[in-house]
Amino acid sequence: MAERRIVAIRGVVQGVGLRPFIRGLAVSFNLRGQVRNDAAGVIVDLEGPGGSIRGFLAHLLSAPPPLAVIDSISVETAAPTECSTFTVAASDRSGPTTALVSPDAGICAACLAELVTPSNRRHRHPFISCTQCGPRFTIVREVPFDRSRTTMAEFPMCGTCRQEYESPGDRRFHAQPIACPDCGPTLAFRWTRSDGDAGKGEVALALAVASLGNGKIVAIKGLGGYHLGCDARNEAAVGRLRNRKHRESRPLAVMVRDLAAARDLATISEGEAGLLTSTARPIVLVSRRADGQLAESVAPNVSTIGLMLPYTPLHHLLVTDCGGPLVMTSGNRSDEPIRYQDADALAGLEGIADCFLTHDRAIATRVDDSVVREARGGPTFIRRSRGYAPRPLRLAAAFPVPVLALGGHLKNTFCLGRGHQAFVSQHVGDLEHPAALVALRDSIGHYQRLFAIAPTVVGHDLHPDYASTRLAETMGLPTVAVQHHHAHVAGCAAEHGVSGPVIGVAFDGSGAGTDGAVWGGEFLLVDGSRCTRLGHLGYVPMPGGERAVREPWRVAAADRTTARSYPPELLEEGNQLVASPGVIVRGVVDDLKRGRSVAEVAGAFHNAIKDLVVEVVERLAGRTGTRRVALTGGVFQNVLLLERTAEALSTSGLEVLIHRRVPSNDGGLSLGQAVVAADSFGLGG
Repeated sequence: MAERRIVAIRGVVQGVGLRPFIRGLAVSFNLRGQVRNDAAGVIVDLEGPGGSIRGFLAHLLSAPPPLAVIDSISVETAAPTECSTFTVAASDRSGPTTALVSPDAGICAACLAELVTPSNRRHRHPFISCTQCGPRFTIVREVPFDRSRTTMAEFPMCGTCRQEYESPGDRRFHAQPIACPDCGPTLAFRWTRSDGDAGKGEVALALAVASLGNGKIVAIKGLGGYHLGCDARNEAAVGRLRNRKHRESRPLAVMVRDLAAARDLATISEGEAGLLTSTARPIVLVSRRADGQLAESVAPNVSTIGLMLPYTPLHHLLVTDCGGPLVMTSGNRSDEPIRYQDADALAGLEGIADCFLTHDRAIATRVDDSVVREARGGPTFIRRSRGYAPRPLRLAAAFPVPVLALGGHLKNTFCLGRGHQAFVSQHVGDLEHPAALVALRDSIGHYQRLFAIAPTVVGHDLHPDYASTRLAETMGLPTVAVQHHHAHVAGCAAEHGVSGPVIGVAFDGSGAGTDGAVWGGEFLLVDGSRCTRLGHLGYVPMPGGERAVREPWRVAAADRTTARSYPPELLEEGNQLVASPGVIVRGVVDDLKRGRSVAEVAGAFHNAIKDLVVEVVERLAGRTGTRRVALTGGVFQNVLLLERTAEALSTSGLEVLIHRRVPSNDGGLSLGQAVVAADSFGLGG
């Protein structure tokens, strides 16, 4: 006897090929009914034998499509209707809009095979995608995720694409970004913004490849904005890019054709290879090979390099046709937001780029590349952006009220919190640039529209002069000021679903303290919105003032081999432990005077900081009874320090938390602010 079930699926379930997957799965179980998007996710109406329905649900939960993230499934019983087929129905936009949007996904193997197959009708088409890859967040304007609500709405499907889109057995069945050379976006090349197009399609691509080969800097329109690209082996070209962009020393990201090409330039672990080839396709910081064929100016005076694989068909064509690695750095002037609108990019990048390779598909929202590295056997974020945003973090504790947190002044992100979901935004940038503040406002509005979150409280940094603090004051909502290092620790604890107190070691550039001083190296006891300062590094002048926050080499530089250290000096001041940095500084100076190498002294310095942290935390754990410690703040993006400190604390029997889902730098501040602000507001504080 036939049974009927209405199944509501929630999570990242739109734009990930779930509807065609469900249709095929239902047919394989001889089930009838329909599947459709709604404002909250996906609804499946199933009819058939009870055993078949149970088998369908078990398979869906155990093996969903690769890009889908199923948070929950609810099932209701309904009266059978005696329908005879299973169909994909039109989307239902009624009800509260809570559907999630998938991050952009790097080109899949099937689409890449089509790209390089001469007999395929999409051979060398720069905009190939399917249900398992391609643009998502960067093209969506509204949800549910249907073509009419994306920037692909401007490109009506040709007859052949329409047939593929409507064919249940096709890989592009209901693939919203579907396109081909007959109906999709078109490349265009121009020399300056005032020139007309010098070529389109293959001609445009050939002109860009020739320009790169001749040492030119090319502004290239990608998924979430423009890159500035040049030949990564051409020292003169890389040097010009640095000078024009006013990027003095920070390494430049390099795009390589495949994993084999990456291994020609760097030593890559299994974990790093997994990150490079993941659907997110982030920039991965890896150990540079001394014999790698790269211009020295790509990453001067450092042993690591940021590599990424092509994540769009256009990138594959460029890297392949150029025959070697390309610098691919954000299309902006130093520290500004990435340029993503054509007119703005043509105007803003002129004078940096020699020419432009663009196309006519609009970008709905700017999204910069993500940057990750491996530490302690897993990934840690330097920058969480394309490929990860806007996927929410699911937290163990629900937000008591909807909240908006505005992050910090540098490396800004914001966070919208609702229920168990924390939507940490893509990287925005440094807010001292007016354009970054505009980008922050625009992105907040976009997220609020997409996810229908109306915050009742705004969290912000304690510093009164941050642009994010001033923005919070204009929003007409109750505000909660959250001390900088408190936010760092609360965010790390929230990532791990920790309830109850945690000892936080928050080593960061600087942050306004509750005592009016500038805090930087803090030992805190944190439990949600409650924070007690247990100890800190003694106050010292910062060489160069605020510049030391941006250029940490002014304080210390790393190497790795020495076992030497400088014994810490701990003082009792009231109920706090104060670690005097004077002993360490004197030890560094004395060693340099004795002629010890910079590498050995730097190694001893790292060991001294590790030893100091361990001794302070062990004492504080004894006093508080808390055996859980969070390592956070931008200082702990130093993997050598992070790994040595975490290992020593673990050996002492402490549970160590490190950041895995947001950066330990100020890019993760907004998560902690959201948790603290909502908790404080929910408690009436």
